[in-house]
Amino acid sequence: MKKYLNDEHAQPRALVHVDGCSCGTCGKPRPVDPRLQQLMPDNSDIADGMEDPNLALNYDPLFSSVLGTGVSRRDMLKMAGLAALGGLGGLGGMLSSSAFAAPQKKFTKPFDPVVKIGYLPITDAATLLVAHEMGFFKKEGIDSEPPTLIRGWSPLVEAFSAQRFNLTHMLIPVPIYMRYNNKFPVKITAWNHTNGSGIIVSKKSGIHSPKDLGGKQFAVPYWYSIHNIISQKIMREAGITPVIRPQDAKLAPNECNLLVLNPPDMPPALAAGQIDGYCVAEPFNALGELKAGGVMLRFTGDVWKGHPCCVVIMHEDDAMDPARATWAQGVHNAIVAAQLHISANRKAVSQMLSKDGKKYMPFPVEVIERAMMFYDVADYSDPLAIKHPEWDQSRINFQGWPFPSATKTVVSEMKQTLVGGDLDFLKKLTPDFVAKDLVQYTYIKKALDKNPKWKWDLSVPQKGNPFERKEVIVV
Repeated sequence: MKKYLNDEHAQPRALVHVDGCSCGTCGKPRPVDPRLQQLMPDNSDIADGMEDPNLALNYDPLFSSVLGTGVSRRDMLKMAGLAALGGLGGLGGMLSSSAFAAPQKKFTKPFDPVVKIGYLPITDAATLLVAHEMGFFKKEGIDSEPPTLIRGWSPLVEAFSAQRFNLTHMLIPVPIYMRYNNKFPVKITAWNHTNGSGIIVSKKSGIHSPKDLGGKQFAVPYWYSIHNIISQKIMREAGITPVIRPQDAKLAPNECNLLVLNPPDMPPALAAGQIDGYCVAEPFNALGELKAGGVMLRFTGDVWKGHPCCVVIMHEDDAMDPARATWAQGVHNAIVAAQLHISANRKAVSQMLSKDGKKYMPFPVEVIERAMMFYDVADYSDPLAIKHPEWDQSRINFQGWPFPSATKTVVSEMKQTLVGGDLDFLKKLTPDFVAKDLVQYTYIKKALDKNPKWKWDLSVPQKGNPFERKEVIVV
């Protein structure tokens, strides 16, 4: 029987209540909105060949064979209405308010050396999935459970916080929020990849350049994301003001309304005309191009050269306890081995990840191959999605070094980015402090030192010290 993280046996927490729900403090059972149940399937055997029928929406026939079934078009419209309340932007936004509602109390569990991975069905997770599937953890003498697919960022944050997972990928601004706003003991220990995201707009929207985003509805996967940061930089450069308002609110010609949607919801929402564009990780950009009537407006890696997006995070005890150092080093050795394997075998890895292969992701191989390999100026000349071919970047790359300069830049950019939440915690944070305090560099550096081929990655400086770089951001 399938169980859910928010069923009656789960740890109590704030939920969106159904009609007639009693207060959570009155002692009566708290009913669970079935829409939220669909967000967090506890079926780790998804990676062993079983597709999750609750993965995504089914309000457009284009997506029924790609994303599965689950929520109706009417439910999507209801969600969009709820999204506008408080500027939270969809179920991902509502759950983010509960995930980050109050400072987390630190609690410890006995050390478990079995690697337990939670992931979203995006190529950002490929490093961890390949490390498990190809046996790289096992080669280090470490057991790993089949990774568990999670549908949205907030459920993944909550599951990690509850220590259901001890290794996962996370949008780089999220652990900054977790550690310094909620005082949750989390550490960044590596990068999963570089680049790997883009801005997709509907062909019917009349958007041919960023200046055309005025008066439009635009989705990001999370307020605390590289996608939100880069999208807003592009908008501001084009004279567009990002705002967070109800979707039926009147917008000025120079205003673009932002909302949060889980990545699987974005292509169907674009196809249904509920949004005009979105910025998200692959393969949802490739899916938008192939199935949702979307066109690539700009690759994020063409705005910020070799930028971070998803990072590897661990619980602080696992990352800092000397008694666990051998285990932690083995984990990072496996991560680097997986990244090198992906870089050398993109086509084969795409097949393995796809629903035509090991079913880690519910997409046909053509979608994942496009996400991993399709990147040429000639193919993206209208709109001009690649303005800096001299940067010699790829659509997505894989290398693990967490450049301190990038962490500092993220902190600085977060201070300037509009979100549907409170950023007061950032006021006293300095970029230098975060780069030193949040990131554990030891294990990934030792793993990279043993594998010099990592330096060939296009996000790594080809001259001078490969562990130091100057961030290049040109809109």
